Amino acid sequence: MATGQQTSTPQSEFHGRTGAVVRRLQELHPKLIDLSLDRLEVLLARLGHPERSLPPTIHVAGTNGKGSTCANLRAIGEAAGLKVHVMTSPHLLDVTERFRLAGQLVSEDQLVATLEEIEQVNDGAPITVFEVLTAAGFLLFSRVPADLLVLEVGLGGRFDATNVIPTARACIITSISLDHQAFLGDDLAGIAREKAGIIKRGVPVFVAPQPDDVMAAITEIARTHEAPLYRLGHEFTITPRQDGLLYQDEAGKLTLPAPALHGPHQAQNSALAVAALRHAGLNLPDTAFAGIASTCWPARLQTLHGTLTHDMPPGWELLLDGGHNPGAGTVLADVLKTWQDRPLHLIVGLKDSKDVQGFLRPLIPHATSIQAVAEDGQHLAMPVQTILEAAAAAGGTALPGPDIRTALKRLRDNASPTGRPARVLICGSLYLAGCALALDGASPH
Repeated sequence: MATGQQTSTPQSEFHGRTGAVVRRLQELHPKLIDLSLDRLEVLLARLGHPERSLPPTIHVAGTNGKGSTCANLRAIGEAAGLKVHVMTSPHLLDVTERFRLAGQLVSEDQLVATLEEIEQVNDGAPITVFEVLTAAGFLLFSRVPADLLVLEVGLGGRFDATNVIPTARACIITSISLDHQAFLGDDLAGIAREKAGIIKRGVPVFVAPQPDDVMAAITEIARTHEAPLYRLGHEFTITPRQDGLLYQDEAGKLTLPAPALHGPHQAQNSALAVAALRHAGLNLPDTAFAGIASTCWPARLQTLHGTLTHDMPPGWELLLDGGHNPGAGTVLADVLKTWQDRPLHLIVGLKDSKDVQGFLRPLIPHATSIQAVAEDGQHLAMPVQTILEAAAAAGGTALPGPDIRTALKRLRDNASPTGRPARVLICGSLYLAGCALALDGASPH
């Protein structure tokens, strides 16, 4: 059994009547993250094993790109006319964002009733909040009819609460890099083995391009489970074209539109979703895969249009991205290379446990300025001074924001009235992204 370290519980993540139930549940276990399946398996047995009554499921693990891949799976499924359940984490503004029932966000009434039912059945036994939320998802998904369940791993894979499901139609492993080292270690091959723990006997697994040692670890586990392995760039490919994408696998070619989500890396996430659905036995028409052109996933190079833009000069663009580890920094830098037409200003805030130097290092060469921020209410926010020191160590210079609105005001006050309109990117944390969406008055979905 793997166990995580004790850590503080982010009570600010949960609000309203849902938050009241969650705060009671938080008293049942001293750790926010404690990677194990034992407690949840006992609870699910008491609930009548809802995890055994789920729709056809696609299980998604990885370090970066999980959420975007899940969003593409949903978009394609719905384009085919399917009713699609989705479970993702974390949420940005409200916990109801984590659960879609046949295409609709769960209501607070539904979620509160389900959590209270679980609380009663659990009867005070030790259980983590994420395990309870996972049980709630399985109860809801087993009771509402649907054609497909898109299930995102919370952390790791092998001992993640979502991995109690007995089987799936397909498994996906997105790009793997260093993150959550306190729980998964700092050896990439070891992290890969944890994430590949979602591979199930005989179930096809679709894998993004990986470093050689990572792919070797995944290949070994797939072989052990007799799971057909499909590698992007080998058994299936995606090629950018002027008018979109060209996808190809052993079943043939698909001409696809450009993904709705921005950045060259989204071609990879789209390909993983297409490949998994082509092999999931759902008999989707080829036209459904054009659904990637309507995918919506907040805080992934999302353009903001709300009240925060009032603090910016005319013609400037404001974007938001929740990437928060070195791998995400590298991917984000590839996007910034294509933004040479305008000056770029970064507003950066991270969770305190993250590798801020590794995240910032690839971004610094593309930034006209960097400001470090920590918002009130931002869960476990890294101190501004820590970000400033890390930026200097990574070869850059950052100023203290120290918060988003002040940072934007500084940019506005210093902008030349005759200068080119610039881009501003708020980045570094999904928790910061949630704060930014709240300040902007935007809905995350």
